[in-house]
Amino acid sequence: MQIIHHSHELTTRLRREKRVAFVPTMGNLHAGHLHLVDIAKQHADCVVVSIFVNPLQFNVKQDLEQYPRTLEADCEKLKKAGVSVVFAPAVEEMYPGFDGESLNQSMMITPPPIAAELCGESRPGHFAGVATVVAKFFNLVRPNVAIFGKKDFQQLFIIRKLVNQFNFPIDIIAGDIVREPGGLAMSSRNSHFSAEEKAKAQGLHLALREVIEAVKLNPKGLTAIEQKATAALTSKGWDVDYISVRSAVTLKPPPIMQGDLVVLGAATLNKVRLIDNIEFCAKPLN
Repeated sequence: MQIIHHSHELTTRLRREKRVAFVPTMGNLHAGHLHLVDIAKQHADCVVVSIFVNPLQFNVKQDLEQYPRTLEADCEKLKKAGVSVVFAPAVEEMYPGFDGESLNQSMMITPPPIAAELCGESRPGHFAGVATVVAKFFNLVRPNVAIFGKKDFQQLFIIRKLVNQFNFPIDIIAGDIVREPGGLAMSSRNSHFSAEEKAKAQGLHLALREVIEAVKLNPKGLTAIEQKATAALTSKGWDVDYISVRSAVTLKPPPIMQGDLVVLGAATLNKVRLIDNIEFCAKPLN
């Protein structure tokens, strides 16, 4: 495995490869990331994993500063997983105008309107930052296929729009959510929890499952179901950002409760913000 920090070295290294699979990450890797690597290996002999904490997608400077950087440990995991190249650029490599304080990134990708909803409502500019840095990585890596996890369902939706509307010749493959025992979605943020807090954190996943069951029993009572789930989590100490049932195809609120749907949730427990979602299919009413 080769660790590369500069884009010109990456270009030289990948020039001889016929097919490349790409897994973008911000590091602090866990089993969920390695699952995406396993998927990548099924689609190309050369697997590139990026490790870059992207300043452009953080709304709060403190969150950026506190994001764990574990490059050495991450590289050990990726080497064991059979990754070909780790691309770990510095900020100035990804943002040539960076002066130590400002990124000076005056040109940005404008994401679709859905980016202002769900996670985007409380994190303005987040998905513009994500889309911009992903476009940069696509231009540098030039992969044939890129793998993104389904845990951030909204991000996956926006990346697919990016590839389609900017004519990137890249196949986007979605990796299923990897969960801990009890249903908690794997996340780098889970390390902030004690054992007791982690058990409590399973409540978000359980709440989403309860929403699905309630929707199937009463598909016309969606608003009340979402409100009830929010209230239940709030009563247990969560600060709920949203609980929302959407079309899994358009991410818009479904006009009727049938077809491919997804229930999404974001909530904070003990200052740790978690996201999760569950896809499901609702059958037409008889």
